[in-house]
Amino acid sequence: MKHHFSFCIFFIISFFYTNAQTSQVIDGIIATIGKEIVLQSDLDKAYADYVAQFAVQDENAEEKCTVFEHLIYTKLMLHQADVDSVVITEQQVEGALNARINYYLQLTGGDPKVLEKHFGKSMAEIKKELREIVRDQMYVEEVQDKITANITITPSEVKSFVNKVGLDSMPIIPATYEFGHILKTPQVSEDEITEIKSRLENYKERALRAGDKKEQEFSMLARLYSDDKASASKGGRLGFVERGVLYPEFEAVAFNLRSGEISNVIKTRAGYHIILLHERRGESIDLSHILIQPKPSPEKQVKVIEYLDSIRQVILTKKMNFSDAALEFSEDPNKLSGGWVINPYTLSTKFDQESLDQTTFATIDKLIPGDYSSPIIYITDDGVISYRLIYLKSKVSPHKANLVEDYDVIKNAALEEKKNNAIQKWIINKVKTTSIKINDQYKNCDFVKRWQIN
Repeated sequence: MKHHFSFCIFFIISFFYTNAQTSQVIDGIIATIGKEIVLQSDLDKAYADYVAQFAVQDENAEEKCTVFEHLIYTKLMLHQADVDSVVITEQQVEGALNARINYYLQLTGGDPKVLEKHFGKSMAEIKKELREIVRDQMYVEEVQDKITANITITPSEVKSFVNKVGLDSMPIIPATYEFGHILKTPQVSEDEITEIKSRLENYKERALRAGDKKEQEFSMLARLYSDDKASASKGGRLGFVERGVLYPEFEAVAFNLRSGEISNVIKTRAGYHIILLHERRGESIDLSHILIQPKPSPEKQVKVIEYLDSIRQVILTKKMNFSDAALEFSEDPNKLSGGWVINPYTLSTKFDQESLDQTTFATIDKLIPGDYSSPIIYITDDGVISYRLIYLKSKVSPHKANLVEDYDVIKNAALEEKKNNAIQKWIINKVKTTSIKINDQYKNCDFVKRWQIN
C-alpha cells in the first residue's frame, strides 16, 4: 500500500514520539486544497517528527515529498468530508481523545506529570493540540470508509494478486499452531479469603492513619504487597481511566469515590482490591489500587493436577473425545468453541510463537499434532493460577505464504491493495474537480505527477 491507510497513525505517533522544535523559517502557504491550506511550518514540523521517529540522517527531498503527500492527502479528505457534510460529534472526538491520552499515559507509567514534563506542556495544552489531530483522523477515516465500503475481493482476484506479486516474493509465514485446552482452577479456602480481606482492611487503616501522607503510604504499601506487578512498581498507580476499561465491579466502586477516598475491599476476577481515588477530570479518574490474589494451597494444586491427569487418561483410552471432554470438564468460559483456544490478536485459532507465552510455547512445540500434554501451570489473563491440558490440533512449519495454507492472509493483503487502488483512482478523479495549488518549490514531487495535479 502507498501509506494512506496508516497516515493518521503516523502523525499521531509522531506527535508523541518527539517534541522536536523546528528552526524558525519564513512561514507561508505552500498548498491550497479547496478551502484547506498547508503552511510551510506544517510541513517543517511534520518532517522534523518524521526525521526523529525514523532516525533519518540527512535531509531527503523524496522523503520530504512523501510527508508533504500525507499532508495534501489529509486536506483533500477533509475537503471531501466538508462537501459530504460528514458529522463527527464533540462527544466522539472527546472519547477518542481520552482513549489516546490513556494509551500514552500507560506508556509513560500512568503519571500525567511525566507526560507534561516530557513535552514541556500542561495536560490541557497537550489535549488541545492532539484534539485537532484526532478530529481530522476521524473525518478522514469516515471518507475512506465511504470510498471503500462496497469493495470486496473474489477468489480469482486473490489468485491474480499472487500471480502479480510472484511466488518467490511471498513473505515467510512463521510456524503456526492450533490447539485446544481443558482448564481447571484450584479452589481457595474461605480462611485464605478471610485473611486476604483482613490484610487489605489493615492496609486501608494504615494509609488513613498517615493523614496528609495518605497517598505516599498507600503507594509504599502497593509497592510492597500488591500482586498487580505492572502497577505495583508505580505505587499501585493506574493513571487516568474512563468507564469501560476496568472490571465492571471495580468501576462501580471507583467512579463513586471522592478525591482522596479509599474504598472498602472489592472482589473481581483478578482477586481482591482496595482503591484510592486521586483526582477526577470530567469522565476520567486517576486512581491507584492494591490487589491481592488468592493463592491455592499446594494440596489444592496437586488435586487439580491429578484431576486433569485422570481426564487425560479418559481421552487417551478413547472413552471421550477432546471437544466433549472440554465441554464437560473445562472451566474456560470459551469452552463452547469445542475447547479450541482463540488468538486474541487475530481472533483466529492460529498462533505463532510471538503470540504465545513461553510456557505454552515450550509445551506445544514438543508435541506433534494429535498429542496431549501433561497438566501444566497456566496463569490466566486475570493473573489467576490455573492448570490445563493442551491438545495440539495442527502445526505448520515456517514457509512462504501460499494459497493452500495462508489463503486468509493473502486475501486480506489483496483486499487492502484493492482498497488502496480505489482510493488512488478516487484521488485522481477528485483532483480534476477540486481547486488545488502547489507551490512551485514542490512541483517535482512524485505525487504531483501521479495525481495529475495541474
